[in-house]
Amino acid sequence: MENPAQNLRVNGSRLWDSLMEIAEIGATPAGGCNRQALTDEDREGRDLFVRWCRDIGCEVRVDQMGNIFARRPGADNSLPAVVTGSHLDTQPTGGKFDGVYGVLAGLEVLRTLEDQGIRTKAPLEVVVWTNEEGARFSPAMVGSGVWAGEFSLEYGHSRADKSGITIGEELERIGYLGTEPAQPRAIKASFEAHIEQGPILEKQDQVIGVVTGVQGIRWYDVTFYGTPCHAGPTPMEDRRDPVQAMSILCERMYREVREYSEDARMTCGDLRAAPGSRNTVPEEVVLALDLRHPLPEGLNHLHKALYRAAEKVQEETGTRVDIREEWYSPPVAFDEHCIDSVSSAVQTLGYSNRKMVSGAGHDSVYVSRVAPVSMIFVPCEGGLSHNEAESAEPDHLEAGCNVLLHAMLNSAEQA
Repeated sequence: MENPAQNLRVNGSRLWDSLMEIAEIGATPAGGCNRQALTDEDREGRDLFVRWCRDIGCEVRVDQMGNIFARRPGADNSLPAVVTGSHLDTQPTGGKFDGVYGVLAGLEVLRTLEDQGIRTKAPLEVVVWTNEEGARFSPAMVGSGVWAGEFSLEYGHSRADKSGITIGEELERIGYLGTEPAQPRAIKASFEAHIEQGPILEKQDQVIGVVTGVQGIRWYDVTFYGTPCHAGPTPMEDRRDPVQAMSILCERMYREVREYSEDARMTCGDLRAAPGSRNTVPEEVVLALDLRHPLPEGLNHLHKALYRAAEKVQEETGTRVDIREEWYSPPVAFDEHCIDSVSSAVQTLGYSNRKMVSGAGHDSVYVSRVAPVSMIFVPCEGGLSHNEAESAEPDHLEAGCNVLLHAMLNSAEQA
């Protein structure tokens, strides 16, 4: 006999409408979202999500890192939960789908089951993780990192933005400093739906990415120390210019990354010069640098290349170069059973698909350290993300949500 659940589908129009409603919170003139972690806009988005969850009878808990857990009871609540979710915070010039799609896809799964009167054996949970982006507070994924035991609670609460305000202070200010311990309960399986944030699915005309793991990431703050002097009277050959030293190091590292592997990545995402005067050679320059590779040996190669390049730049320019390692997230392989659950759901639904490794970091990286995990990708237009022009097709978002629904049902089982 055919399982009637095989014909179950989510309400794609409702999912889209929810995405568009929450996109109004922190909406930017260029059509994106600025809903940075623990701002008033983030609080407003959290409040809306919590209200939607309570409207369908979910129990909502908030832990000491502000992570939100909306639980739909199962027939046997002693069983480990099946979990999904992502984040609501955005980049300063973020889009409408990064993170929030994974949260609202999870909500739509619960809404669909509620509409159909379907009860699962195991309970289901949708999670909102705090400060996934790392845009306001470094490092990224700190909420899930504390929860999974990668960071201490004290470390998480102490992380400060550029104005010196800490996560702990802001959690208290916006009313999301919960009392639940920031540590995992038993989890049977965890799935995260997300836009790809790259061009591969769109280029290959595939609807679903079955994600098998996440590439490794290293973050550095590289500081170049020079000698401040007047921009006019000081000849170029007499300067110890930290900007020139930085440009030499960046050029060499970009070449190294290009020549080493097509899978290698390097990004210089933030730059600060002091004292910051137009007509003064800076005394110091701090560069935020991001290196990525899917293989441990590849990431280690780039790591060593950075230190070699810094040493040579010091010798050649007379500027001192210090490297501070801000964050390291090693390459991650996801759980085979969870990957199979996603693949099985894709086959049931008949969507075109491919297996792939995520180029971006996600909360699933830390969740995978304490629970079985996989992810579901859908295409985004032009592979563009962390950009106000970020866009995704409603049909693709609905398809990814249908895959999430069936993967969760496969894991939680119908009562």
